[in-house]
Amino acid sequence: MTLNTLNHETPLSRETLLSRDTLLSHAEAAIRLIPPAWPLAATVAVNPFLGQTGDDLATVGARLGRIAGVKTTMPRNWYRERITTGAISDADLEAALAASPHFVKPADLAALKAKIATQAPAPSALPSIADLAAEISGLDWPALIADRIGFWAAGYFDEGQALWAAPRGKRPFTAWRAFATQDLTPELHGLTGFAARAQDWPDDPLAVIAEAQSALDLPAEALTSYFHQMLHGLLGWSQTARYRLWQAELAGETDAATLDMLAIRLAFEITLFAQYEGPIRALWTPIIAEHAKPVAASESLIIDAILQEAAERAGQRNLAHILAAPAPATAETRPAVQAAFCIDVRSEVFRRALEEADPTIRTKGFAGFFGVFAQHRRFGSDVGEKRLPVLLNPTVFTCTLQADSDTERKARYAARARRAWGRFKRAAVSSFAFVEATGPVYLGKLLKDGLGLTKTPVPNDPPPRFGAGLDAETKVKSAEMVLRAMALTENFGRIVLLAGHGANVVNNPYASALHCGACGGFSGEVNARLLAHLLNDAEARQGLKARGIEVPEDTLFLGALHDTTTDAVTLYDTDTPSPAHAAEIATLRASLARAAIIARTERAPKLPGARSDADIIARARNWAELRPEWGLAGCQAFLAAPRNRTAGKALEGRAFLHDYDWQADAKNGYPVLELILTAPVVVASWISLQYYGSTVAPEVYGGGNKLLHNVVGGIGVLEGNGGPMRTGLPRQSVHDGESFRHEPLRLTVGVEAPVEAITAILAKHEGVRALFDQRWLHLIALGSDGQFDRRYIGNLAWEAEGPGAAKGTAKLAA
Repeated sequence: MTLNTLNHETPLSRETLLSRDTLLSHAEAAIRLIPPAWPLAATVAVNPFLGQTGDDLATVGARLGRIAGVKTTMPRNWYRERITTGAISDADLEAALAASPHFVKPADLAALKAKIATQAPAPSALPSIADLAAEISGLDWPALIADRIGFWAAGYFDEGQALWAAPRGKRPFTAWRAFATQDLTPELHGLTGFAARAQDWPDDPLAVIAEAQSALDLPAEALTSYFHQMLHGLLGWSQTARYRLWQAELAGETDAATLDMLAIRLAFEITLFAQYEGPIRALWTPIIAEHAKPVAASESLIIDAILQEAAERAGQRNLAHILAAPAPATAETRPAVQAAFCIDVRSEVFRRALEEADPTIRTKGFAGFFGVFAQHRRFGSDVGEKRLPVLLNPTVFTCTLQADSDTERKARYAARARRAWGRFKRAAVSSFAFVEATGPVYLGKLLKDGLGLTKTPVPNDPPPRFGAGLDAETKVKSAEMVLRAMALTENFGRIVLLAGHGANVVNNPYASALHCGACGGFSGEVNARLLAHLLNDAEARQGLKARGIEVPEDTLFLGALHDTTTDAVTLYDTDTPSPAHAAEIATLRASLARAAIIARTERAPKLPGARSDADIIARARNWAELRPEWGLAGCQAFLAAPRNRTAGKALEGRAFLHDYDWQADAKNGYPVLELILTAPVVVASWISLQYYGSTVAPEVYGGGNKLLHNVVGGIGVLEGNGGPMRTGLPRQSVHDGESFRHEPLRLTVGVEAPVEAITAILAKHEGVRALFDQRWLHLIALGSDGQFDRRYIGNLAWEAEGPGAAKGTAKLAA
């Protein structure tokens, strides 16, 4: 019995079963190194290094350099320029050198500077069989493989874009075999017998993986590295399959799509090896040996990691300087309005502008899903939208107030008619007649849209409500949890504004990437309106009294939506009509309008071509605008502290701001601190590292050029008309045409809380601790004055930080 005849129905010997388990184990290890990619309809930022955060930057650089030729830091001249200008100081370099965990590193600052003066060698990926075959034959086999797998995957994974959908119900490998037996393109290019091989393979991807291991003489030590290379080379398609596994595991299930993608890629390797085995074998043997070696960072990669750390310490110096500035005095009287915004860095600019426009308003920062773990069905839709962090499962089902009413049924019929009309316009036959007959009718609309005269609608469904209703205990428990997490348990204003956020743009496949990441890639008004409804509920307020939170009877919670593109804020004041608050709401609208002008005026100089705040509004409606806003470009810090630590301090849209009161939290055993470190901080790290990856390695972890984008399957984009699906951020999201708008610095997390409490939480959560231990995130404990006090140095230990810290301070165990 040969390996290529194995399938799940074949009786297995003990020896074969172990071999099969070994293959599965290494395939699983490789799959875990692939980050998931969410579809465009609700895309979220994903850490491209997900699955590798148990290693440090230099080690990950060694791994990715070996399998893909990826560099994980900026070119060395980028750091040299900052050292020359003084942006990176000698003290930053010395501190980064001392913090490096590697033994193979320069002995002192002088040795480090001598190395910095040299150019780092470019990483070179180990060749695959397809690469070797291309070199020997002169045929671009890697491009052909990417094209044929992409052509099939676009139909298989399609989410409604295709007019003629591919057959459903088959697992990916089975569906691909059916396609490959009919696809003659590989054979026309010289891959002899490929269709026949596809016909002969059993419907068991592990059989193909086993055949690859046997035919290519792959030892167990080389499997994970080689399998990782195969999956990584598929870029967005393997990440789309990995997304399916992510979703399945959230539901307590599993999915084999990523394993199938590995088998599909290996099928090409097997066939090419059989065709070119003579000249390839001698070249292949040393490549296998390289894959089998443990991953180890070179001295050059270690130096680059030290330089990256030095750049981040320079950024932390600037942050410490801003935080050291005196804070404006705040009155202890009851505020007229408390306005809670998402922690998103774009909210920082608007919050500062709002406090300037109306000093009687106090703002707060909280994760934009507002503690509502909702799966929501919008008005006139059957689709359940998961409006919560993608790390979590929904706990409540919500829908609009008019769900299942005659009004909603009419809206459904209208939506179906629009979809049918749209498909008719684009169908293979009717599209020609349609253009001939009705083209002139659309001239007015085309001109209006092209000139940016069409106003884009603001989300304004009927009020959302909890679908099955909540019992009294659940209402009170949920309300208490959110209010304590927001550090809002006393001194309530007459109006408490809960503002989610979204982006209102046109002709932008990446529109959902500008929405709220904490809301799963949707705009945040649904969550804000739901929480406002809950906190206005009389039964919930009565129960809160017994738990020590007394909300005044005259306090009105008001849902809102902050448009981060134009800085307009929509109030949903009709959700809970209150004539008694009409005057205050009118005043609030005026304050929000003034704040929008202030915020747009601050943002305009940073956007290419924008000269005034009015230009920013026009960008949102411009079909040709590549940069309607900068999104979260520039993000550098996450601060969990009372607002008075950051109020009035120009953080320039670079910081996630989460209100936190450790003294109130300590009374209950720090549950809010644990929530912040394990949820918002992790989400922020994904955002930060996606921007980082799209900047340092745009050819692999970036979305390419927006001008060349073609949406494929409704799930992603191609750069041009073929090739691998791109993920990550487009170049125009991080680059202004002349230089990078995003400075690639890993996030600095500052938390005002006792180090003992922070340490205890890190000890409980291994995955979160790894982010800090391996410096994918930096962790600073802020003192009682809101200044840098202690720096986390890994292994649950801290050292003194700040101007009073002596050089070489001993480690301080928490």
